Amino acid sequence: MESNHKQCVAVIGGGPAGLMAAEVLAAAGVRVDVYDAMPSVGRKFLLAGRGGMNITHSEPYGQFVARYGSRAAALQPMLDAFTPDDLRAWVHGLGIDTFVGTSGRVFPTEMKAAPMLRAWLHRLRESGVHFHQRHRWLGWTADGALRIAAPDGELTVRPNATVLALGGASWARLGSDGAWQPLLAARGVDVAPLVPANCGFDARWSAHFAAKYAGQPLTTVAIGGRKGQMVITATGVEGSLVYAVSAAIRDRIAAEGSATIELDLLPDWPLDRLRQELSHPRGSRSMSSFLQSRVHIKGVKTGLLHEVLDKEAFHDPQRVAATLKALPVTVYAPRPIDEAISSAGGVRFESLQGTMLKAVPGAFVAGEMLDWEAPTGGYLLTACFASGLAAGKDVLRYLMDPAHAA
Repeated sequence: MESNHKQCVAVIGGGPAGLMAAEVLAAAGVRVDVYDAMPSVGRKFLLAGRGGMNITHSEPYGQFVARYGSRAAALQPMLDAFTPDDLRAWVHGLGIDTFVGTSGRVFPTEMKAAPMLRAWLHRLRESGVHFHQRHRWLGWTADGALRIAAPDGELTVRPNATVLALGGASWARLGSDGAWQPLLAARGVDVAPLVPANCGFDARWSAHFAAKYAGQPLTTVAIGGRKGQMVITATGVEGSLVYAVSAAIRDRIAAEGSATIELDLLPDWPLDRLRQELSHPRGSRSMSSFLQSRVHIKGVKTGLLHEVLDKEAFHDPQRVAATLKALPVTVYAPRPIDEAISSAGGVRFESLQGTMLKAVPGAFVAGEMLDWEAPTGGYLLTACFASGLAAGKDVLRYLMDPAHAA
């Protein structure tokens, strides 16, 4: 789409969603000003990529879309327009090669976010995008102008349209602090409360267990048939396997005050085989030594058995076998939202026409500000890119409407 050079769009937020919207708009000849409260853009993007930049996932597209749960239908038009394959091709266009890992996740060859962000920012600046760091959006004036807190004082900005891409409320130190919620609510926008997503949970470990096993990984365990890894913390549990089911756990806690997770500590062992192994005579060996020799249970897994079984049950091989396949861990609260990888909640899709706020014509929303959530594995980042692209295209259509182009 083509537009008039005199038109100006303000993008509030310099994460992937905001930068993608900026790229779409600049490519159409629109002047784009990106405002970000932090000293540099893309801070959460960089930190998320520190352990390996997982940009998307290679699973079949239908399965990919289903990962967005109750919001899959709302997000699918955006994802259809910018699929995981499209995202991968876009990364290649930055001069960054990618590969598919054994888990199906897609990574840059160097496994780092920084080269990708540097190449992208260079391309954006070359296309004429203007960046304004340490500029925090404060809302609107009474007559609809943007209020921006800048290092030298407050600014008033009157763009032809605005893209809001301020993130959710996790990792506030990197810029996603959720401070936009009351600003939108004051304008009549329906905002679902922000809650932790892809988060850990608090249990009530004994002091002995917490002191001995905090930080210990649980490798190759399963929850509900899903295998993965998790970590025991001083207060409860966290890790990729927990994050994969965190939405259901969080919602159960909200409804009932607690949730019980059943851990399969030996997912590759059928219960009948386990019972058979533990039916062998123990002789003079301790139960802990017997479990280690017969079924390779030791360390933190033995500690978990002690945590949920009394002394009599711990010495009953059949009770132990059943518990190894379904060890109950009751959790009582998600960890604070600022510790979460992402957040759920945000601007409800029912408040939007496309990506534009019905209550604030000319203001568009993208990224984690929208009311959706997804597990880790590239799904979060893909939807941020896709929604940013959708917002950019919606802005161009808005600007091309003679009623708004002036």
